[in-house]
Amino acid sequence: MTAPATAPFFIGKILPDGQQFDAWPNQPLLVSLEASGIDWPSSCRQGDCHTCLGQLESGEVRYPADCAGFGAIEKALGDVLPCVAHPCSDLVLHRSW
Repeated sequence: MTAPATAPFFIGKILPDGQQFDAWPNQPLLVSLEASGIDWPSSCRQGDCHTCLGQLESGEVRYPADCAGFGAIEKALGDVLPCVAHPCSDLVLHRSW
């Protein structure tokens, strides 16, 4: 028996304006956002400066093991750093700014 086929990307949505984008699991959310023409602030692209901080309203993301300065408390609050977070499901992000 073979495993069910899955889409090569997830669907992302931005609140409050409802913009949608393709969220590719092999790249950070910020790259997917930019490829879709969505203007999202960024600076360091390493998870250090928090310029890109948003809220994860729904869905799941994963972070690289070396993502320092962003811990369990921030994740529990629903914070997300699109510059280093990779999608693991369809998701909804809320702009924090």
